[in-house]
Amino acid sequence: MDITTQLLWLFILPLPIACIAWTVTQEEIFKELKVYCTESYKSSTTIIKKKFFYLLTCEYCFSHYVTLLFLFLTKFKLLLDDWVGYLIAGFALVWIANIYMSLYAFIKQDIKREKTQIGIMDKMSDL
Repeated sequence: MDITTQLLWLFILPLPIACIAWTVTQEEIFKELKVYCTESYKSSTTIIKKKFFYLLTCEYCFSHYVTLLFLFLTKFKLLLDDWVGYLIAGFALVWIANIYMSLYAFIKQDIKREKTQIGIMDKMSDL
């Protein structure tokens, strides 16, 4: 793969990685899983159980495992054509996926703040 194609993959492949990691760890559709994992994480007595359940509640942690799955499925390598290319690609994909998730969280928070302000202004205008 030439460097231009690799860079294109580097910015497109993190989109589904971020989407999956965010959806599983943050969205309402997986709320029961998150509640169960949070309770299991807090009540676990072994460190392995704690780490396993924590993995499913943290979008950053979970994105590493989603990235591993995508590397396995796509065989994407970055800069080098051996195992080091997988290593570089893995960390680069996680980094960019987490930038995407941070941007999404920031935008989502901003939209929520605007809705709250609009609601307050509506209540004040009714007075």
